[in-house]
Amino acid sequence: MLPEVDIFVGNYTIIDQDVFELWVQGYSVVETVSVLQQRGELETWGATLELLTSDTADHYRTFGLLEKLLQTPTKLAEEWTFQLEPAVQKMVIQKYYEFDDIVIREILGKKLSSRTRKDLDDVAEKTGVLLRSCRRQFDNVKRIFKQVDEMTGSVVTNIQSVFLLSTPLAKKYAAIVFIINNRFETSKRKLNYLTFEDFCVCASLMMSTWTTASPLAAGGANTGPDARDDTDFDRDFLIELRDFKFLLDREKEHRNVTLSHLRGKIPDRMCSEVENNFKVYSRGIINIGCALNNTRDMRDFFVDTVEKVVDPCRQSRWKGTELEVFLQVYTDAGSALDIMTRTPRGKSSHSLRTTWERYMNTMRGCICQLYHS
Repeated sequence: MLPEVDIFVGNYTIIDQDVFELWVQGYSVVETVSVLQQRGELETWGATLELLTSDTADHYRTFGLLEKLLQTPTKLAEEWTFQLEPAVQKMVIQKYYEFDDIVIREILGKKLSSRTRKDLDDVAEKTGVLLRSCRRQFDNVKRIFKQVDEMTGSVVTNIQSVFLLSTPLAKKYAAIVFIINNRFETSKRKLNYLTFEDFCVCASLMMSTWTTASPLAAGGANTGPDARDDTDFDRDFLIELRDFKFLLDREKEHRNVTLSHLRGKIPDRMCSEVENNFKVYSRGIINIGCALNNTRDMRDFFVDTVEKVVDPCRQSRWKGTELEVFLQVYTDAGSALDIMTRTPRGKSSHSLRTTWERYMNTMRGCICQLYHS
């Protein structure tokens, strides 16, 4: 007598989300089995350790084969060997490309080279993230950067179209591409206190206002979306910033207007602080803008902002809300000066006031973000 055997045949690949997440995090089969055992999987399913190990190893074999497709997510829907439900496809792509902020913070500012990849042991040790996961995250950043670096248009849209990522995750990768593309200095000791989120917020602000994708860039809204690039700075705008030197000649007037609108909005102690140290704050902000058309100074944007603006504010013990009020009033006071009706050099048809507000709207956000950290 032949034993009766129940056989189920299906064409959809089964993905155990718990096991997949552990695989993505860099756990080995043995480590994953141990985690699942601690979670009570054996008791839940009435299984033996041998069966759990065999099942986990089978999942890992599937994930290893699936990984080649995950490197080109658009091919996943066309694949017949691993047919996945649409919701499962979305889940595995999202999970595979998710990253740890602390790992990316360590990668920022470094070349995406094979040598850097070999040195990820140090990153793993420093962050507590498993080496396999660090390598996956590094490879994903390198892959996305290489794919979208030469593409024009919105980098977020490009990332979503090529890698099928959610909007929040695509925006994070867009900030990474922007920072790497413009070679910002992020590794100096003075910047060690900054998190990936700090850089991400500042990068997003610059991408929306200071690049060729900004509505205020040459051509503006009349330029086709494919001709605008939110990873490339608007060079005409950067040249216009040099005209802020005129503000230095009107520093006393700028200070008086700022103080007259500031009183009553922040404590008198801080108003006195502004009166005594206005030159330090104002010249720091203006000199950063005047130098941004120089590539080297652009790369030192975060270093300069911390040294020339954030550190002096810290020494004066500003509260975050007070600093936000001051920067807003300082911006408005600058806009009110009659000198702002001038037309800046270059190809501009607008006034210096437009350039000033375009610059300060982003600087306010960056300064406050770097100060709050």
